[in-house]
Amino acid sequence: MKIFITDSYTELSQQAAEDLVQLTASHESPVVCTASGDSPAGLYKALFDKVKNKEAAVSNWYFLGLDEWAGMNGNDQGSCRFHLDNQLLSPLKIGDDKIIFFDGREDDLECECNRIENFLFQYGPIDVCILGLGLNGHVGMNEPGTAVTTRSHISQLDPLTAQVGQKYFTSATALSEGVTIGLATILESKHIMLLVNGVKKAAIVKQVLEGEISENIPGTLLRNHPGLRVYLDKDAAQLLSA
Repeated sequence: MKIFITDSYTELSQQAAEDLVQLTASHESPVVCTASGDSPAGLYKALFDKVKNKEAAVSNWYFLGLDEWAGMNGNDQGSCRFHLDNQLLSPLKIGDDKIIFFDGREDDLECECNRIENFLFQYGPIDVCILGLGLNGHVGMNEPGTAVTTRSHISQLDPLTAQVGQKYFTSATALSEGVTIGLATILESKHIMLLVNGVKKAAIVKQVLEGEISENIPGTLLRNHPGLRVYLDKDAAQLLSA
């Protein structure tokens, strides 16, 4: 595990973008798993700037969505796909043939999970998995108590996740389920990048990096991965012992 602590969120994002480009450089068609949310947004902006300045090329990448709210897809403002389209996929002009994403509007969500796993069976494993961290320690929509052996699945959302998720919507929205790449699939990734910023995440960062490894805090399970890189700003890192 490598931990990078920066003075600012901007520095965090730039460091992560540089590492992402480096980690994918030797792969002909890398599979990059992308999380939505506030923490990775700066990384996506920094990556776009690198592509614009011809410091990186992503036309050969596969972009795999980490998760989605049940009942939603990219047509829904507030969906995971909606945010990733705005922050990453549309600015980079990524073609549909390079985007693999859960469609939460499908009637058979188990079939959606199988579709994602089948893609990874053919093109995987994930080369670089980009993750944020929930206040309850979740990664993706793998909520506390999710078994480490779980692959892509339908998730019953923790009440805290449903509450925090309201920030992505302009009006109160019922959130009870999601579809997500599972912990076992994530841990098969060649590299994992965990990005966390802000003082409100400091307590869970300490638990994830220094507490007992347990399925009750899914983020702790990442510590067993040899390719884990953790990116923190000084606010998120302020409670760490070392």
